[in-house]
Amino acid sequence: MVQKTMILIAKKHDTWVEIVQTFGCTKTLAEDIVQEMYYKIQLKIESGLNIMYNNEINYYYIFKVLKTLFIDLKRKGKNITMVNLDDVHLTSNDIDYQESYDKIQLALSKMYWYDRKVFEVINDGESIAEFSRKSYIHYYSLYNTYHKVKSKLKKLL
Repeated sequence: MVQKTMILIAKKHDTWVEIVQTFGCTKTLAEDIVQEMYYKIQLKIESGLNIMYNNEINYYYIFKVLKTLFIDLKRKGKNITMVNLDDVHLTSNDIDYQESYDKIQLALSKMYWYDRKVFEVINDGESIAEFSRKSYIHYYSLYNTYHKVKSKLKKLL
C-alpha cells in the first residue's frame, strides 16, 4: 500500500517541483524540497495516514507539506548557504591518521584506569544516563570524567 501510494505521488514529480518554484525557489532548491516531502509523506503513510481522496492523491495535503517545508527552510535561511558542487575543489590534508590514532591510544594508556574505562564505554555508544543507571555512579561524575578525558585528547590533535 505504501509503495503503491508513493509511486502515484512520484508520478507527479514535475508538478510538485513547479509548485515549489512558484513559492520563489530555484529549480535545484525546489528539487530538494520535493525530495524532503517524499520522505515526510512516506513516514506519515507508514504511520497510518491515508493520503488518498476519492481514489486520487490529496493534492491539498501535499501542497501544505511543500509550503510548510518551504517556510521552514526560509525561516532557517540565515544559516543555509548553497554551494555549487562544480566550484568545490577537493583537497587532501596531509594528516597522518595512524599517527593521530597512536597518539590517542598512548595517551589513553597513560590515564587512570577509571578515566580510560569511562571514556571507552561512553565513546563506544553507551549513553551517560544509561551507564550511570547500570553502574550506580552519579551522572555528573561520569559526565565530568568523560569531558575531561575528551578535552585532553583533543589537545593532542
